[in-house]
Amino acid sequence: MAYGELRRAILTGRLAPGSHVSVRPLCEEFGLSATPVKVALTALEREGFLVLHPHRGFFVPEVDQEDMRELYELREVLDGIAARRTAALPCRDGLATRLTELLDAQAAAVAARDLAGYSDLDVRFHQEILAAAGNGRLRHVSENMIGQLRLGRTTSARVPGRLDAALAEHGEIIEAIATGQPQQAERAARRHVRKSATALDRHLTRGGQAS
Repeated sequence: MAYGELRRAILTGRLAPGSHVSVRPLCEEFGLSATPVKVALTALEREGFLVLHPHRGFFVPEVDQEDMRELYELREVLDGIAARRTAALPCRDGLATRLTELLDAQAAAVAARDLAGYSDLDVRFHQEILAAAGNGRLRHVSENMIGQLRLGRTTSARVPGRLDAALAEHGEIIEAIATGQPQQAERAARRHVRKSATALDRHLTRGGQAS
């Protein structure tokens, strides 16, 4: 419980970047002893959601532009592997239907200028592919990567013109998976992440900020 609540607090911004996270207030908040809280803090630090400063304690990391570049570089590889494995599955119809429904919902969110709704649907889109890929370790590492990207408090979806391009790229990924083309699926997934990373990096370099 402590792990889940802490992770949610970090990802939603309730614990802001740079915040000091100490054991005693968490014990009081969750009604737990110090041991499970310390275990949760250590697990989150190991996964990159907290940083430990000697003699000072745990802090929510402040993710900068270089951190985002590194995370996107890793995510490109992981998403490519997941898409390739998924496209090689013998039965993909159900997955293709769910992905198409998510894509339609994303398009509706874009039309309504609902950026938060689009971002949540985008995470679900990629989680569907990760779950279908059938590699538990890949899914665990990738979802941690997605979480750490969210720590940056900004997203390529904020870049002007990026949303329409992302919708088209998601469509290409779905097509490759639905038609059973593993190599094409991997290329489409990697291209999607690479373009997102490039768009965000240029936006931040020009001084674009999350609102």
